[in-house]
Amino acid sequence: QVQLVESGGGLVQPGGALRLSCAASGRTVSSYVMSWFRQAPGKEREFVAKIYWNSNTYYADSVRGRFTISRDNAKNTVYLQMNNLKPGDTAVYYCHILYRARDYWGQGTQVTVSS
Repeated sequence: QVQLVESGGGLVQPGGALRLSCAASGRTVSSYVMSWFRQAPGKEREFVAKIYWNSNTYYADSVRGRFTISRDNAKNTVYLQMNNLKPGDTAVYYCHILYRARDYWGQGTQVTVSS
C-alpha cells in the first residue's frame, strides 16, 4: 500500500511559477517510476511528466521546456517545478505510481493560471 499526498497548488498569473510536491508514504518508492498527470474541467486526465529510478525524465510536448520533474529519494518525494505557466495549464494535478502492478493516485492539487 502506497499513499501519495500532493501539495503546492494555487492561483498564479500567466508567466508565473509553482512547485508541486508529492510525498509518498507506506513504501519506499525510489526504485519506481513516478509520474504527474493533470485533468482540466471537462477533459480527460492527461500525462504531464515522469521520472525513472535513475532520474531520467520524460515530458509531454505541451510542457517540455517549461516544467521540470525531480525526486528526492531520501524524502520519498517527487517534485514538479512549473515555470512560464499558461492559462491552459489550469487543472487538478495528480501524482501517480505503478507499484507492484497496482496504480496509486494522490488526491490532487488545484493549479489555476489566471490574471
